[in-house]
Amino acid sequence: MPGLPDASRVHPIILPDGTPHLGTVHLARVADHPRLRVGDFTYASDFDPPPEDGWVARLAPYLFDFAEEELVIGKFCQIAHGVRFIGAAANHATRGISTYPFAVFDPDRMQGYAPDSRDTVVGHDVWLGYNALVLPGAKIGNGVVVGAGAVVRGEVPDYAVVTGNPAHMVRMRFSPDEIETLNALAWWDWEPARIEAARPALEAADVAALARL
Repeated sequence: MPGLPDASRVHPIILPDGTPHLGTVHLARVADHPRLRVGDFTYASDFDPPPEDGWVARLAPYLFDFAEEELVIGKFCQIAHGVRFIGAAANHATRGISTYPFAVFDPDRMQGYAPDSRDTVVGHDVWLGYNALVLPGAKIGNGVVVGAGAVVRGEVPDYAVVTGNPAHMVRMRFSPDEIETLNALAWWDWEPARIEAARPALEAADVAALARL
């Protein structure tokens, strides 16, 4: 049984001819940004991959170095082509007559201009499908599946499946007791060898078997 990919590699997928698949990267290996935190084994894919130093700008184009919010992405997440995180810095003030962001054109006021500063948080083992859009302040729980083209805002509970615009919950992947067990086990924090040994249980959705490891 093949082991886990090498978390230190930029490109985790090696093609049959031995060459790396350049369209998929371990995001933690290419994400050098003061407002982004991303866990090991989380990967992003793109059919038109940017340069290695361009992945953050591709995925989170409004995550500025001077922004007040953070984008936090857990371990073992899977980020498909076209996924975008719209950070809080993209928002305009709406309390006045005009929504025009006058302050951003004034260097003396730009630094403190933050009509929205909510963090966006993605849990562990989250699958973000093709062209999903994650809006400012979203809190996506562990084990969530976000359908293709979904527009996610607000809070998504652990192990939910959400689709649509706005995203709505289609179903829960496990029972409440199983979800409690999975969160308590936090398998994504285990040592790689233990995760490799747990692969049959993880792939079989066998929560009881996972709990025995």
